[in-house]
Order: sequence, then C-alpha cells, then structure tokens
Amino acid sequence: MKDKLITLLNSAIQTLQKNGYLPKEMTATATLSSCKDATHGDYASNCALLLAKAAKKPPRELAEKLASALPSNDFVEKTEIAGPGFINFFLQKAHLRAVISTALKQAETFGHSHFGKKQRVHIEYVSANPTGPLHVGHGRGAAYGASVANILKATGFNVHREYYVNDAGRQMRILTLSTWIRYLQLQNEAVTLPAKAYQGDYIIDIAKQLVDKYQGRFHHTQESIEAHLDDQTTEKEAEKFLDQMVSIAQMILGENDFDLIFQAALTAILDDIREDLEEFGVVYDAWFHESTLFKKNLIETSIELLRDRGHVYTQEGAQWFRATDFGDEKDRVLVRSNGITTYFASDVAYHLYKYQQGYHRIIDVFGADHHGYLARIRAFLRGLDQNPDQVTTLTVQFAILYRGDEKVSMSTRAGQFVTLRELRNEVSNDAARLFYIMRRPEQHLDFDLELAKSQSNENPVYYIQYAHARICSVWRQLENNQQIWDKKLGLNHLDLLNNRYENDLINTLNGFSDTIKTAAQNYEPHLLAHFLLDLATRFHAYYNAEKFLVEDEKLRNARLCLVKAIQHTLANGLTLLGISAPQEM
Repeated sequence: MKDKLITLLNSAIQTLQKNGYLPKEMTATATLSSCKDATHGDYASNCALLLAKAAKKPPRELAEKLASALPSNDFVEKTEIAGPGFINFFLQKAHLRAVISTALKQAETFGHSHFGKKQRVHIEYVSANPTGPLHVGHGRGAAYGASVANILKATGFNVHREYYVNDAGRQMRILTLSTWIRYLQLQNEAVTLPAKAYQGDYIIDIAKQLVDKYQGRFHHTQESIEAHLDDQTTEKEAEKFLDQMVSIAQMILGENDFDLIFQAALTAILDDIREDLEEFGVVYDAWFHESTLFKKNLIETSIELLRDRGHVYTQEGAQWFRATDFGDEKDRVLVRSNGITTYFASDVAYHLYKYQQGYHRIIDVFGADHHGYLARIRAFLRGLDQNPDQVTTLTVQFAILYRGDEKVSMSTRAGQFVTLRELRNEVSNDAARLFYIMRRPEQHLDFDLELAKSQSNENPVYYIQYAHARICSVWRQLENNQQIWDKKLGLNHLDLLNNRYENDLINTLNGFSDTIKTAAQNYEPHLLAHFLLDLATRFHAYYNAEKFLVEDEKLRNARLCLVKAIQHTLANGLTLLGISAPQEM
C-alpha cells in the first residue's frame, strides 16, 4: 500500500512539473509514513514541506496542488491538508481489509516480496577468532547478522551467508602454544603458562584430547624449553615473552607436530562454535578459512595488483599500501619487515575474492572494535579499481550482560567470560535472539538477564509469543465447541470488522510488508521486532475487549479470518528473527 501511494505522489509531482508549477530540473521523490492517530488518516506525506524551498512555493499551497494532481484510483477515500503542509491519506476500508485475504492466501510467505530479485548478496557475520568459545558479545552479531540475512532473503535477494575463519596468524600460534603448555602440565612438567596466553579451562580439555590420542608424542621437559629462553626477556615483558615462547614451541616441536597441535585446537574450538551457532538457529552456506588465501596465493596476487598500480612502497623493510591516497587516515602495512603478511593484507585478498564471485552487494558485520574499518576497506578497493559502494560495513556494539546491578566482565584469553551457550541455556534462544536485536546494532546494549527470563508483559519476547499462543487457544476453543471456521463466509463479510480494535489491527497488518522491505533496505531488523510488539499489543487489547466465537455466524467467521491473518503475521515475523511461535505458553 505504501508503494502504491508513493507512486501516486511521484506521478503528481511529475504532473506539476509538466504544467510548469514545479521546476522541471528539480529532482524529487515522495516520502510517506504511517499515521499513529487514525483521525489523521492512514498515511501522511511531508513531501510538500521538503519540496517547498526548492520550488519556491508555500508548502500548504504546494500540498493542495499535489493532492489535486493525484491520479484517479480506487483505494484513496479522501485526502486532507494538515498543519503547515502535510498531506493525509484516508484509504477505502474495503481496500484495507483486503490484506486479510492476502494474508490467508499467502500464509507462510505473507509479508515477503521480490524487491531484491536477481541481486546476489554476500553477508559475513560473527567470524570470531577460533581461539575460544563464543561469548555473549558474539551472540549479538550472530542474532543481528542472521536476522538481516533472513529478511534480505524474504525480500527476494539471493543471499550467501559466510563465516570467515581466522586460522592463520599470531593468535592461532598463541592458541597452539597455550594448548601445548597445558598438555605438558598434564605430563607433570612444571611449565608456566604465560600471562598473555589463553587461560580458559577449554584449553585443558583440548590438551586432554591430545594426551588421549597422542600419549607422549609432544612431551618435552621443562629444562629443554627453558634452555632456549632469552635471559634478557622476562615475563614482565608479556607480549615479547609470549612471542618468544611461540618460537621455542615451533623450534622444539618442529613444523609437523606444531601443526598437529594447531589443527587439534582449531578443530575442537571451531566445532564448538559451529554447534553453538546451529543451536542458536544461525547457519551458514560456507565457512571460508583464511588459510585458503595462502594456499591459493590470493594474498600475494592482491598485493601484486596494488604494486602494479603503484600503490605499494617499502619503508624500513616493510611493504606499505598508500591508503591515504584513497581517503584513509594513514597508510597500511601489507607485509611486515619479517616477511609476515598482516591481517590487512588478508582482508584485501578476501574482499577481492568476494568481488570476483560476482556479488551485487557485500555486507560485512563487524564488532565495535572494527570502528573505522570501512575507510580502510574502501581505500584498498579503490586501489584495486573496484567499486567501493558495493560494500556495506555494519558495526555491532557488544552486548553488556548484567546480573542484577553487577556487570560481568569478559576476556577470552583470561578465560573469564560468559559464553553464548551459558546465556542461551539460562534465558532461552528466543529471548536471547529478540533482546539482541531490539535496538539498533550501533547502539550499546545492556542485556537485562532478569527481564529476559521473566514471564510478564514487560518482557517483549514473552508478550509477542503469548499473542501467538492466545490465537492458537482460539482454534482449540473452536474445536472444543464443535464449531468450524468457514473461511469463505468470513471473507465475504469482512465489512463487519469495523470496531476500533479491528480497524487498528487491519491498519497494522497493511504495514507488515513495508516494514520487512524497509528493514531489508536499511539492514534494521529491530524495525520488525518493534512491529511485532506493536501488533501483539493491539491483539491483546482486542482479545481482552471482544469475544471471537460469537453467535453471529458471519461476524464470527470474519473475526476468525482476521485472527488467522494476525497469526500468520506473528509467525512469519518471528521466523525471520529466528524466534519460535509457540502454540501454548
């Protein structure tokens, strides 16, 4: 409906341009929003206010001209000019009620559209380093990314979901060292785990698996390790000491055994991450490993492309990309002086790989620690002669978990964190999914644990699901009364749905498809969450005020048609957000 009205307004603008009232060179697009107050109409447009200055016309006069120039149609009952120049649209009630038959016909696909037809989208989200279990901060990125992917698919986009596995780099070598030292401790060697190594108990579990599978294969004495330590490096120089211990482990174990421990740790943690996400309703089409970039020589190829274009220079033995030439705040290191490529070099290669797959849109969902990352990505894409506008970087603030008034700190290396699995087990998948996406992703989120567990109207997931469960109880009551739902009879008498509760619900249903489309356009699943909460609120008011299974057969079946349409809407919206629609609560 919103699209139809925008089409009418755009046509009116063009008419006024053709007759000379508006400048022909003026570029204008109509705007529209739903009216919260029914006395103001169903929809309102402020386009006259927006165009007035450029058109050099009084906004109220322009609004009247636009209303008069609207093409004839069968769904606008009347228009009114309000305030300084708003155009209020009052729609034909019969046309609004048609949404009920549409919902019943489309059922599980009601609200879906073909807005993104023939557009391929690559979306990457979570992509946490496989150095430990997912914590509650990662959960927000998972819920957000999965919901965005679902909504894009519902609007016709061909969506490819991908998890980028950082399995090549310093953190993975530190993980390998941490696992090896825990293994040695299980072999009764008094080797101290460096302060900056990974401390969690999950490392001990992986080390036990190594003992079970390989027995003493990786056993070396404490003395043999300490013999290689640089006396000038102390544990107070934590990072330097850590890197030295990694080097010693690589030297003592040799490439093959070091890699066996590395693969054991990677596999165990990655399997846990995959299982955790699948239990959370988050699945991927592909898991892309950073090591693939090295195996296929994609990193060197990308650097060579930048070098051929004159965008790479050498300074103090390191190779740098001239990022400042393309709008970045500083130049970026591609290859360190020791010959090891940087994370940035991997990002260059990975994004170029995405472009080569022919995606129309590339969406990166990053945590808040990647603030400012977009400028870096756009810089190297320009350097590679790629269109940077094809990439959208979405930043998700980590969630902060509170137990009462106490904030829970999280640190992966220290092992002091609440895992996503622990959160899900405590508050349920459904509560976690909705709470994570109720706010804009760039806004801070204080996760209220007690509210998420409560069964009250203040808990939004409970309130929405309860609306669906109540509808299911209506169908059970219908069956218990030995009555049937005559859908055809109900659809033929939708004109009987004319009280304020029914009108509010019908108007709300008419906004469902537009809400999903807007959420897809702006990557804002919270819009859908708030829509569902509003719909649930209106339904609960209707449920408490009116009886559905009335004696009047025509009215009863008409109301049941409305109730079924609401049920489809709630179920479809919850499904897009990865939340269940229970039949009983």
